[in-house]
Amino acid sequence: MQEDVTIYDARATGLVTAGGVLERLCTGAEWAEGPVWIQEDASVLWSDIPNNRILRWAETDGMTVWRNYAEFTNGHTREQDGSILHCSHGQRAIVRTRFGAGLSNPTDEIVVDRFMGKRLNSPNDIVVKRDGTIWFSDPPYGIVSDREGHRAESELGDNYVFRFDPRTGELTIATDFVEEPNGLAFSPDETVLYVSDTSAALRNDGGGNHHIVAFDVVDGRSLANPRIFAVVAPGLADGFRVDQNGWVFTSSSDSVQVYHPDGTRLARIGVPEKVANLTFGGAAGDELYICASSSLYRIRLNTQGAM
Repeated sequence: MQEDVTIYDARATGLVTAGGVLERLCTGAEWAEGPVWIQEDASVLWSDIPNNRILRWAETDGMTVWRNYAEFTNGHTREQDGSILHCSHGQRAIVRTRFGAGLSNPTDEIVVDRFMGKRLNSPNDIVVKRDGTIWFSDPPYGIVSDREGHRAESELGDNYVFRFDPRTGELTIATDFVEEPNGLAFSPDETVLYVSDTSAALRNDGGGNHHIVAFDVVDGRSLANPRIFAVVAPGLADGFRVDQNGWVFTSSSDSVQVYHPDGTRLARIGVPEKVANLTFGGAAGDELYICASSSLYRIRLNTQGAM
């Protein structure tokens, strides 16, 4: 489809490859979210949350259903051993899928579902630090109704970003600064953690937040010095990723917006549906896969996702 890229800063000139166009790879979801690249078979997995399933797309097969009755998963990521971590709204837990030979014989296990004996709200998005620790957001979106989970009261009474150490089993609150934490990503050197606040999503009065907060990561485990990194409009910074330059590629209601680490908006990649989340993939890591409302899109860039 017609390329719709706006460059706001000269540093982003040449962001899209020559002849690069936004492709709609497939459609048919109700609300597409949480894409993750699967290098082993050159595919993308992503959540269709209201339909309670995980979808798969590959060049060879097109779109298929990877898993039905997925307990309303949202965000996904990979661990260093190749396991997939899922944010399960339905189970109010982080779930791990381990694989046997190749991607066959998957088995699931609960990684963590309680903090100090109380059930989590509904884990939403997730990242794994190079030291193996798991960081995830836990807003209320999976318990406010039965559309994207199971309606329930919060046992925690607040919304947190958590840090989980799988080696020790320790779950700690990384921050309670963000009203309704959603997407999150580390800078390439892991000295900064970006967390979006999407508290405007459930508000009908024009209130709430639609910004990204940046934190300094202290001693690899604590967060300090919170500051507003970018106010994203129109819409929200639902999910986002960081490239090798440290640029933040974030969702908004009509585009993927690109920010420099200094907070300058660099560029906008227009998308004809409301963008929810995105991930880098492809053999060279230079393809941006975009979940937007009912569809999965792709555009090739002159950059790669942060490793």
